[in-house]
Amino acid sequence: MTAQLLIYETVIPLSAARHRGCAVEMARNYGFSSKTNSVPLMAVEFPAAASEYAIVFAGTKDNVMPAVILGVRDSENLFLSADSKWDGKYVPAFLRRYPFVFSTSSDGERFVLCIDEDYSGFNRDGRGQKLFDDDNKPTQYVQNILTFLQEYQTQFNRTQAFCNKVRELDLLEPMQAQVELPSGEKLSLAGFMAVNREKLKALSGEKLAELAKTDELELLYLHLQSMRNFQALPSRLAVVKGAAPPVVEPGDAAEAESGDRLNGARASA
Repeated sequence: MTAQLLIYETVIPLSAARHRGCAVEMARNYGFSSKTNSVPLMAVEFPAAASEYAIVFAGTKDNVMPAVILGVRDSENLFLSADSKWDGKYVPAFLRRYPFVFSTSSDGERFVLCIDEDYSGFNRDGRGQKLFDDDNKPTQYVQNILTFLQEYQTQFNRTQAFCNKVRELDLLEPMQAQVELPSGEKLSLAGFMAVNREKLKALSGEKLAELAKTDELELLYLHLQSMRNFQALPSRLAVVKGAAPPVVEPGDAAEAESGDRLNGARASA
């Protein structure tokens, strides 16, 4: 399973031969994301996500993508309610596209629409939205999914270009967040990067004007502003019922290590 498929289990190319009579029942159940503490975010999503998520950069020095932090422990998503509904105003597109995803053809020249057959809503009983009609043609529902994923891929490419520019400007530095629970237990969330504000301010007027013209300067400041949302994460940790929420603070960049890709920031006790 590749990093971009971290919530997927059994990804199979969609075809009439295999999926005739199959359907998808969308119950808005996000239980499939319960074991991940971060998911990728497209640049176009920054304005909608920045008000409630900490937006960070995850990956390696040479391959970076934005991500939103969902939990402070490994395999922990704090944005799920008890009945697996999404406990947030905005749901990242990475999760909304599930159980569908594009894979690359063997020749690398085209994308193939796939579905995760392990999704709880996938069925062969005709419940929900059918995938193929009586003539074995993709239904309008599948056509809508294709349109959504095509736009997602376009935004993915734009986000990659944005991240390449941020990397070339040498604006990123390793970061970590430290959480102290009411019990005294301390957790450390690492494996992500953030923009160094001083480096950003030190860019030449020409570079800043270039970033402003493409709206990328706004994206960078939305990212920096969103880091305050680390403060809200501990309040979602029901460690001790009725206890005061723990405190999370950004750690010293020199103490953190980078390296994890989009399969979640590392958490350690």
